[in-house]
Amino acid sequence: MPSSEQSKISLAVATIVGMNAMIGAGIFAVPAALASNVGPAGILTFAFVIVAVWLMGSSLARVAELYPQEGSFYTYAKQWGGHTMGLIAAGSYLVGLLIAMGLLAQQAGGYLHDYLPFFSSFTWSIATLILLVLLNSKGVILSEIGQLILICTTIFPLLATIILCLTKANINNLFPFMPYGFGNLFAATKAVIFGFFGFECAASLFNIVENPEKNVSRALTLGIVLVGLLYLFFVSALILAIPLDYFSTSERLSQTLAKIFPHNTWIVSCIHISILSAIIGTVHSMIWSGSSLMVSYLNQFKNKTVRQWIQKGIISQSNMVFLVGLFIFLSFLFLKNIDLFFSFTALFLIFAFTSSIITLLTLPKEWESGRNIITVLGLGTAAIIFYFAVEGIVINLF
Repeated sequence: MPSSEQSKISLAVATIVGMNAMIGAGIFAVPAALASNVGPAGILTFAFVIVAVWLMGSSLARVAELYPQEGSFYTYAKQWGGHTMGLIAAGSYLVGLLIAMGLLAQQAGGYLHDYLPFFSSFTWSIATLILLVLLNSKGVILSEIGQLILICTTIFPLLATIILCLTKANINNLFPFMPYGFGNLFAATKAVIFGFFGFECAASLFNIVENPEKNVSRALTLGIVLVGLLYLFFVSALILAIPLDYFSTSERLSQTLAKIFPHNTWIVSCIHISILSAIIGTVHSMIWSGSSLMVSYLNQFKNKTVRQWIQKGIISQSNMVFLVGLFIFLSFLFLKNIDLFFSFTALFLIFAFTSSIITLLTLPKEWESGRNIITVLGLGTAAIIFYFAVEGIVINLF
């Protein structure tokens, strides 16, 4: 009989799992927003976010090490805030995740409309979401091969875009470097971190990784650095090849590339199809994951009626798929611009992260060991992103 050690995953596998969780279709929505609000200095915004994500991720990994029980954000926040705070933290994470999927569902409609214009982008978004919900309700989830295809369709357009843009790189496109001022460099963090959400996955691997005390932290660091470098090359290549006035938040990335590379239509088309595939695959996977999180979340409630519904199977993963789909639909129905998607997603997810990390501040041994230096820095960078997320919501709604 194999031992528990033999069934655990290696550092390399843990790093890949963390990278797969981070590299998502959301990164393709970021460049236009970055170019329109920050300019070439957006490269520095990425560098700041990479550091912020590592600090938050390291702190979450430490909380996961101390409290490896099932429940993650509920369990972590409960340590200092009790049952209610645990529910708020877990609920905040779930809401942020589903709002993010609303943006991707909206973008899927846009990409489909480009090729099939006989329906509006909105109609295609609804049709795509309904189809993905129905597939998930029937238990049609991505297999291991499907997951491999998904990560390939996400990485391909990143690498293809980098290579394509480097053929037209022009150093003059870096100037003026900070046309919108220093403040916008940090204001854009709410958009940039959108491409890194999922980094918290590595922290949840504590119970299944070999030598977890060392390897979880290493996997998290390696994953964030590798994904960060890939994103930096991606955004830098776009900025070097495409003048700022070519970017538009109302256009898809492939449309912008088509203007710059009119003679490479087949490559741009491949990038377009890959991005669409990555978006649809991500939403499909996250509908199932979101329904699982919904069941886990409701299971934490002490309400008698809720518990009876769980026992009777009324609250089940297959049924929660429809609730998740409804929430995703409502998010892209009521959030009218991309900045609101970025702001609300960052607001809810950063709140979940920070409310979990705060637990470390209540532990004397964390102060004595000096580990809370990372915790405090992580909370500080999170506070900056949170502030600009709130600012983005206020500006757009009031």
